[in-house]
Amino acid sequence: MISSPKNYVLRIVKEEWCNQVFSTKRYFPGVPRRWNPGDVIFLVHKVGKADSLIGYGIIGEFVEKEALPENERRVCEEMGWRGAIVFDELYRINPPVPVKDTVLSAVEARGKYLHGYPLTDEQAESILRIVKAKASLKKTE
Repeated sequence: MISSPKNYVLRIVKEEWCNQVFSTKRYFPGVPRRWNPGDVIFLVHKVGKADSLIGYGIIGEFVEKEALPENERRVCEEMGWRGAIVFDELYRINPPVPVKDTVLSAVEARGKYLHGYPLTDEQAESILRIVKAKASLKKTE
C-alpha cells in the first residue's frame, strides 16, 4: 500500500547549509521520518531574530546513508544524519516569510522543535497561500 504524501517542516541551522541545500537540491536529515517521493518539505531558517520560511520542495527520492558515496556516508555518520533527501522541485522564497505570519504560529512547536514537524494538507496549503501572497518563488534548477 502506498501512503499518501506527507508534509514536514525542516529547520536549517547554518547559513552554509542553506546555500548547500539550494545549490545541490539535497538535504541531509537527522530526524527520523519516512521520506517518500511527493512529500512536501518546508525549509525554515532564522533570518534576523525570527524563524522564517526560506523555501519548500517536493521530494523525488530519499537515499539511505548506506547507499551514498563514501565521502557523504562518512559525513552522515559523523553528523548523525540518516541519508539524503533529493528534491524533484525546490523553490526559494524571497523575501523569506516569518513563521509567525503563517498557521505555524498556532502550533505548539517553536524554534528547534519545528524541525521534523508534520503538517496536515490544510496547513501546507495555507502556508503556500500566504507565501505566494507575500513573496515570490524562484525554482531552483
